[in-house]
Amino acid sequence: MADSSGLNSLDLSLDREFFDLLVGSYARIVGAPLVDQGRGPEWLYHDAPFVVVAHNTDPDPRFVYANRAGQACFEYPWDEFVTLPSRLSAELPNRAERQQLLDAVTRNGFIADYRGLRIAKSGRRFWIEDGIVWQLIDRDGHRRGQAATFSRWRDA
Repeated sequence: MADSSGLNSLDLSLDREFFDLLVGSYARIVGAPLVDQGRGPEWLYHDAPFVVVAHNTDPDPRFVYANRAGQACFEYPWDEFVTLPSRLSAELPNRAERQQLLDAVTRNGFIADYRGLRIAKSGRRFWIEDGIVWQLIDRDGHRRGQAATFSRWRDA
């Protein structure tokens, strides 16, 4: 089942095309590699020591990807994470700030050095430190969503 961005959320965990979209758009927009040469979707999903999450372009964007580090950080298994509206990763008072971030990413292509307060499934609040949020834009220039990566977080 494809959503409005053409992303299939049933199982993008090891999907090579989605991996290419993540790493390709990151390299083009941010100007640096997301993963080392020779690393593939299996490594990013199972072994990466940093979080990568992505949402689609629906009017109320829904997560379509979270690697194992992201699932552990937010405390959701894959099947719950990929049905979650991404706005629910922030508490209600912090959603306006989160929306301003997403709007800035839409305008500028990416934001680096992002710091934001998020909430896990259990209600645990945590700070994302030094995050990068970028547009998922395919090789044809179509916007497919947004993604974020961070390797540092701490409980609030």
